[in-house]
Amino acid sequence: MSWATAAEPVRPAEGADVEAIRRIHLSAFPTALEADLVEQLRQDGDLVISLVAEQAGEPIGHIALSRMKVEGDGLTYRSLGLGPVGVVRSMQGSGAGSALIEAAKAIAQATGEELIFLLGEPEYYRRFGFTAETARPFRSPYAGPYFMALALQPGFAPPAMGKADYARAFGAVGEEQV
Repeated sequence: MSWATAAEPVRPAEGADVEAIRRIHLSAFPTALEADLVEQLRQDGDLVISLVAEQAGEPIGHIALSRMKVEGDGLTYRSLGLGPVGVVRSMQGSGAGSALIEAAKAIAQATGEELIFLLGEPEYYRRFGFTAETARPFRSPYAGPYFMALALQPGFAPPAMGKADYARAFGAVGEEQV
């Protein structure tokens, strides 16, 4: 069965999913860094959007978006940090990751968020509308070609200069990409 035809492809994560979410990230990434990050974000209460992708009722993917502190030109922007997003190794390339990203974007936009930031591979994330250009005005320890953002609301005007700070848990991962 193709993942895209699953009856319940993406849903909000629940308390009962904690262990499955950890297994997803341990399968998807070479180290426990991302799994530990999700756990710390959850413990700190910083997860704003946490979704799982399922196949045949089993979680196969997870995406986390956490609150960020983002300011520019004297304004505060409602912003989230996307990451990590992981899909169990055997299901990578199935479309589960794309479905998670699209669902998270839709929820963030519908709830009035203005920006989503992430650290990731530009060739992959550009297809979802993320660009380094949108993130460029915002100072961050992660600034560079892998630091990207997506404006969610029509008419978004970037500041001349700003600052984007991830949730506290990201400090534990230093300059690593998540």
